[in-house]
Amino acid sequence: MKKRIVCMLLAGGQGSRLGVLTSSMAKPAVPFGGKFRIIDFPLSNCVNSEIDTVGVLTQYRPLALNAYLGTGQHWDLDRNNGGVFVLPPYMTEHDGRWYSGTANAIWQNRSFVDQYDPDYVLILSGDHIYKMNYTKMLRFHIDHKAAATIAVLKVPMEEAHRFGIMNTDETGKIVSFEEKPKQPKSNNASMGIYIFDWKKLRDYMERDDADEKSENDFGKNIIPNMLNAGEKMVAYPFEGYWKDVGTIQSLWEANMDMLGDPPLLDLDDPSWRIYTRNPVMAPHYVSKEARIKNSLVTEGCVVRGEVEHTVLFCGAKLEEGGKVFDSVVFPGSKIGRNSIVHKAIIGENATIGDNVLIGEPPKEGEVIDNRLTGDIALIGNDVTIPDGTVIPRGAVVTQETLSQFVNGGTNA
Repeated sequence: MKKRIVCMLLAGGQGSRLGVLTSSMAKPAVPFGGKFRIIDFPLSNCVNSEIDTVGVLTQYRPLALNAYLGTGQHWDLDRNNGGVFVLPPYMTEHDGRWYSGTANAIWQNRSFVDQYDPDYVLILSGDHIYKMNYTKMLRFHIDHKAAATIAVLKVPMEEAHRFGIMNTDETGKIVSFEEKPKQPKSNNASMGIYIFDWKKLRDYMERDDADEKSENDFGKNIIPNMLNAGEKMVAYPFEGYWKDVGTIQSLWEANMDMLGDPPLLDLDDPSWRIYTRNPVMAPHYVSKEARIKNSLVTEGCVVRGEVEHTVLFCGAKLEEGGKVFDSVVFPGSKIGRNSIVHKAIIGENATIGDNVLIGEPPKEGEVIDNRLTGDIALIGNDVTIPDGTVIPRGAVVTQETLSQFVNGGTNA
């Protein structure tokens, strides 16, 4: 059956800047906001925008993401005509390779799109946190008779060099594109959200695939090629919360953005629900000794200590005398008696022993590799930290690197 629009969701990124959090899963599967995963946001935006056919393009460690998506039932995407489909790279009799770029990922899955014969294709990234009505963007695209529409967000001019910048005329038509320019001409940052006329995009991707010098990327190849050919491309202005959570710092910040008064990121919105695949758990328990301030506490949590300005995911546990500040504690993690956690991300199912200190200033002369983390301590998934261990701020702890903090390291 013909569809007006089909969505292709790029969810295959390795997410290397998230370090140990993506060692066993693709970046879109990383937990967020107490009860969600990052991919819940673009999927929920599609459902709320009445887009019912979504191809999820996976590549790096797809198992956790595939299992999480299942049939799409939790996002109302288990449809007889349409729904959500996981699309990994695959071999054909003629070719077969890993996706070489964002455009190549769509090109390799052109037959999936073709079967619905859509007029338009919506292309999204799977690592952004935001709420957006794609129907309004599609209407904007149609009204402007554009070949391509790119969502843009105005960013501070001093930060524009970090983004792909769309330079426009007074009508909103894109006249040039600059990828992370040293001296940006505008602050219209690309959000990585595109609507294309499908047949036109298909032609450009076919030519791009035949170009051996191309990197097969939308930002580096497809968009510049369309601009050079004189295609009408317009910028769709977005106003609202949007954050690329591709780094430890930005992931931590986005979680903290839910704790303001009012919150910068408000997910308590019945008109625009964010759907998720929730585990079935008992209500959270707060003991009489517990103290909770300015925090999010999800179902299944047990709190017997002190929590402030923190997001506790489902099933997290904090024992007596424990204190957690300015932190993000992922599902199933346990923090022992009298342990203190400050400005940290605690990975899934991690176990923090008793009398552990996390987020302490480094010892004199101690060198911490914090290029990924800044001043945020990062504890990997499934890591068990012994009683009495001291973890300095900015440290990255995996089961393999734990010994440097326990034996002859910071706990010597």
